[in-house]
Amino acid sequence: MSQKAAATRLSILRKAFELTYKKGYQATSVDEILKTLDVTKGAFFYHFKHKEEMGLAMISEVMYPGMYASLIAPLSAGMDSIHEICSMMEGLLLGNPFFDVKYGCPAINLIDEMAPLNSGFSKALADLTNHWREAIEACLKKGKLSGQLRNDLNEGDVALFIISGYAGIRNLGKIYGESCYAGFLVNFKEYLNSLRSSAG
Repeated sequence: MSQKAAATRLSILRKAFELTYKKGYQATSVDEILKTLDVTKGAFFYHFKHKEEMGLAMISEVMYPGMYASLIAPLSAGMDSIHEICSMMEGLLLGNPFFDVKYGCPAINLIDEMAPLNSGFSKALADLTNHWREAIEACLKKGKLSGQLRNDLNEGDVALFIISGYAGIRNLGKIYGESCYAGFLVNFKEYLNSLRSSAG
């Protein structure tokens, strides 16, 4: 693929992501994506057989790299697991300039909209979420091995609880606004600190 073709493909995926985030996947048409980019249908179908193929590529080529930078990389930044997870959550809710409180989280929105309807989307979104879950589990395991966290905690269950909390508060933010994040973060930090060992 030429450099120009690769750039066109990426621009289509980024625009699809931007519009899907604001309008939803099903309400975003290929024609609308192309119109905002001034790209021909021929160029679109050169890269994607259909809209579904584009949507799956959007998850793997746009959403995953963004998720890695915001959700996974911060978890290996230091030696205090609780601090790393708290910083990650605070950054997600308050520090990401792309996310708009009224639109929620792009990944959670897609899970709500498409996972029940399309097995390809369900698998791709499960893979996306599992990468994050595994990173949280690894961070918690690091804390257990260093003696910071209680030995009896189940990393998988805690990781799922953390992701569920994020998904819930992101969705509630759509109706309550950003003010609901503050109370969530206070209680989230209290919960995580309850996982510390007596020595941690």
